[in-house]
Amino acid sequence: MGWKDRLRQWWLRVRCPSEFLCDNCRYDHPSACKWPQRPNAIKCPDYRPKA
Repeated sequence: MGWKDRLRQWWLRVRCPSEFLCDNCRYDHPSACKWPQRPNAIKCPDYRPKA
């Protein structure tokens, strides 16, 4: 993992108020997210905060 990936993951953790990204992700629904880590992901390339 490069420094850009580590920086992005750090920034996502700062922006997400809960322990798991899925709790605050706009794709937190089984039909919208196919990642096997859902609903307890702590790293996700598709994470987007809820609006």
